Amino acid sequence: MNPPGSTELAQRLAAEIATAGGAIPFARFMERALYEPGLGYYERDRRVVGKRGDFYTSVSVGSLFGELLAFQFADWLSALTGAAESAQRFQLVEAGAHDGRLARDILSFLAQWQPELASRLDYWIVEPSPARQAWQRETLGSHGGQVRWFGAVDDLPPVCGVILSNELLDAFPVHRLGWDTARQAWFEWGVGVEESSFRWRHLAEVTVCPPELPAELLAVLPDGFTTEVCPAAEAWWRRAAGRLAAGRLFTADYGLEASEFFLPQRANGTLRAYARHRFAEDVLAEPGTQDLTAHVNFSALQAAGQAAGLTTETLSHQRRFLTDILGATQRPEARFPAWDSARVRQFQTLTHPEHLGRAFGILTQFRP
Repeated sequence: MNPPGSTELAQRLAAEIATAGGAIPFARFMERALYEPGLGYYERDRRVVGKRGDFYTSVSVGSLFGELLAFQFADWLSALTGAAESAQRFQLVEAGAHDGRLARDILSFLAQWQPELASRLDYWIVEPSPARQAWQRETLGSHGGQVRWFGAVDDLPPVCGVILSNELLDAFPVHRLGWDTARQAWFEWGVGVEESSFRWRHLAEVTVCPPELPAELLAVLPDGFTTEVCPAAEAWWRRAAGRLAAGRLFTADYGLEASEFFLPQRANGTLRAYARHRFAEDVLAEPGTQDLTAHVNFSALQAAGQAAGLTTETLSHQRRFLTDILGATQRPEARFPAWDSARVRQFQTLTHPEHLGRAFGILTQFRP
């Protein structure tokens, strides 16, 4: 591993660790590694996604993912006519738009196939990063006049439409907790420095609420069993639900239901680092140069949304969700591009269990 002093971001993290007395929560390390202005992984280069980057997304497969979502969103928005009748406008709000390609694909589809609806649509992007806002403005080009940017979900006016995110919440900073069988208690993994390398450390105190598990499960958890909790994702989902006046809250992401986090094969948690389309062995190595991700707890999001007054509509794999949309595009009255060979190949990649079909989950909640 390169020493912490090898990059400016590593030096900053090492300095913070020293100031904190020798260790910081991993969530803080992950936050700075991904989002440090000018230095974090998602701040440095827009080309981290796709063939030349470190990982694929549904958007990088091609335009079909955005076209299918736009087809479904149009159906949802049309059903909201009564709710928005006084204003005669709808909103699509995308959080975590990265370089703007999904927004472009959605807006291009609606402009061509649903022009009347498109004329009544506001596309809002929640993006705190000035660098990513600049990438998005460049990608959106002629659609830019239809787009408005907000720095945080709390800044949004009431939304009548859809608030969506795609592969956003898996990159929210997570806290890593380990189980101590001798103490029958959770401890928290932090990050320290030893021999010029970032190393895992036990924190003196747990800084987040541990998962509530039945005593029967705790009794059989092996010593050191590690899992992640992400209060930031749950808080974001609650805030987004609070901005939704009518419509749907939608996310597509790597994720599991709560009980799946405690299967034997996940004894080391779901935290992963990616570089050049491969798992990186050390998630603490070279912060800012590799992607860090952990599975979303869909059960926790579902509970947060329901507590905010939303009703769960869909919790399924991407394969099933997109296949249902595909069926709807086959209706005689449906407006959708012809299914040429390129779209068929994209659909296979998006839905095949060995590609993206099973890896991604879909959660949709709505407010009538």
